[in-house]
Amino acid sequence: MFPSLQETQMINKISATLLEAVSCIVDGSSVMVTGFGDSGLPRELLHALIEHGAADLTIISNNAGTGTGGLAALLAAGRVRKMICTYPKSSGADVFRALYEAKKIELELVPQGTLIERMRAAGAGLGPFYTPTGFGTPIADGKQQCFFKGKGYVLEEPLHADFALIKAYHGDRWGNLTYRLAARGFGPVMCTAAKTAIVQVDDILPLGLIPPEAVVTPGIFVSKVVRKDSHQ
Repeated sequence: MFPSLQETQMINKISATLLEAVSCIVDGSSVMVTGFGDSGLPRELLHALIEHGAADLTIISNNAGTGTGGLAALLAAGRVRKMICTYPKSSGADVFRALYEAKKIELELVPQGTLIERMRAAGAGLGPFYTPTGFGTPIADGKQQCFFKGKGYVLEEPLHADFALIKAYHGDRWGNLTYRLAARGFGPVMCTAAKTAIVQVDDILPLGLIPPEAVVTPGIFVSKVVRKDSHQ
């Protein structure tokens, strides 16, 4: 049943502060985090998550943090139990490297294309799928493998998450989103694969100001929207 006009007018997904936006994240949660290195990284939401205090987290991201801020700061605070990522040893990933060498964090290494496809499958409601990526390598250890027309394939499972922390460009109170440049890379698929998508934006526009054809992520996939400078 579709919502009435009155009900749609009442929809407001805007959080007053960054801390309020992440307050629903509990210990032991799985959390997707956008970003290709620092591009598209929801730095302000990650710092709010540190302040919030949730721990024992499984983080799903392309990288494992760089420098000392953002995701690296969350790792340094001891809040992450496991990383599921593609590039754990990218330039500047000193915090993760130290934790991993000290056996203080778990790692599940996933090829980048496989990571995206696992999330896309989750968001689309699909089951496991076969990919040639990783066949015959340690990536495929413990997974079902087969041959099809003479080519080897690995069975991969959809990748869901309890939460996603997203960086977008513009949003409105219904949760419709646009992205800027490379920040679009992981945001749309993570919004569909997580139960609760929490999005920081540069600005919140009045409803209707984002042209429908410019919406990249429809509000139905978004739970919370907050301006990146909403600290108080």
